[in-house]
Amino acid sequence: MKWRSLAESGSYSDMRPLREIFAERKDAIAKYVPADVQAVHDRTVAWLKAQGLAAQALSLFKVGAPSPAFELLDHNGLPVSSADLLGEGRLVVLFIRGRWCPFCVGQMEAMNYIVAEVEAAGASLVAVSPQTEKQAFFMRDQHKLAFPLLVDAGNQLARQFGLVYRVPEEQQGLYRNTFVNLPFVNGDSSWELPIPATFVLDRDGTILFASANEDYTDRPEPLEILSAV
Repeated sequence: MKWRSLAESGSYSDMRPLREIFAERKDAIAKYVPADVQAVHDRTVAWLKAQGLAAQALSLFKVGAPSPAFELLDHNGLPVSSADLLGEGRLVVLFIRGRWCPFCVGQMEAMNYIVAEVEAAGASLVAVSPQTEKQAFFMRDQHKLAFPLLVDAGNQLARQFGLVYRVPEEQQGLYRNTFVNLPFVNGDSSWELPIPATFVLDRDGTILFASANEDYTDRPEPLEILSAV
């Protein structure tokens, strides 16, 4: 399935709640994606939920807990550190899977719509994924994103947050058949991804807002994140 880019669809101005935008995409998937393919994704989400990955991460990195410090390269290969960002104000950190995921794209476009308000509140916003610098550059350029996309090579930061899992063999086969080449996109053969998660950090690194979900189609609303900032 090909998801339209901003270049193809014009300026992004969809102010609906993210849940409505995602519901529309899920309806399209239900209509056009074969049931057996959908079942593979559903089984993966159910398996992840059974592992309790999100609950474990949020038990360690809940509101009031300290967050790990980091320094990662951005989409232009420039270093970005949490210390520098937090020196200027609060920080929103979004963990996403990559530019190949339509729900990651939808979330990034929705967050892009409020990034000016986040900055007006004295905060900054970054998205973190395991995709390579080139893939991060392409994603930011294609969707006209106004915030940095950080490269978490080998999911090192996501692993510190307890968000990382290895894609099951069944889903690996499906991705290969649908041209989602994770070893190419991420630059390694681990087949590891983070579950989507959002953290808002105070200037001292304390967590003010935390969300993680094994279901990649369920993410916090941008206005909910903005209110935490």
